[in-house]
Amino acid sequence: MASNPIAIDNRFLDQFEEFREFRRRSNETDEAVLQPQVVEGLTDQKETPDEIMRSAHRQIETALAEDLLARVRSAPPDFFERLIVNLLLSMGYGGTSADKAGRTLGRSGDDGVDGVVDQDILGLDRVYIQAKRYSAGNNIGSGAIRDFFGSLDRHKANKGLFVTTSSFSQSARETADFLSKRIVLIDGNQLSELMIRQNIGCRIEETLTIKNIDEEFFEA
Repeated sequence: MASNPIAIDNRFLDQFEEFREFRRRSNETDEAVLQPQVVEGLTDQKETPDEIMRSAHRQIETALAEDLLARVRSAPPDFFERLIVNLLLSMGYGGTSADKAGRTLGRSGDDGVDGVVDQDILGLDRVYIQAKRYSAGNNIGSGAIRDFFGSLDRHKANKGLFVTTSSFSQSARETADFLSKRIVLIDGNQLSELMIRQNIGCRIEETLTIKNIDEEFFEA
């Protein structure tokens, strides 16, 4: 200050060893903070942007499936039965008469069947439904499959759909394959996947459009 400099800038301060040391430490700190971001974001990136987006999409759908299943498990039993009927109608069962093609059968006097859906528009064939809203780990055993088989027999039905929010034991799946009537088993994971595919209990929030070069445009 005694020399009365015109300006005190970096060039002036570089004559002092303390300032040069300060700048060296500052540069090392900046590199330590920024370098991992550069390496992770650019240098070591093994996935393409398209692969990253698809991976993120799978994570979003996995989280959505878990949320849907949790909501279904906490809903009343009759809601679960209506859900299965609506899901089948959205998948094309019942033809165009969706208002009459599917119905729940109630809690009492249902004779072991929770719902029924016409397989075609004329109602020539029907799918009978058994719906069990169980918590995770409370799996369906072979006894429940045999009971449902008996219910189908009483209804003179040759096919049925057994849906649960939990899962099926290996013996239950083997029993369903062994019996003479066609019984399809849908566990909680399959149920949530079908709900997402049919937009049941969920809706599209945002659509992202990915564009690419139009090779035909440049060949003209």
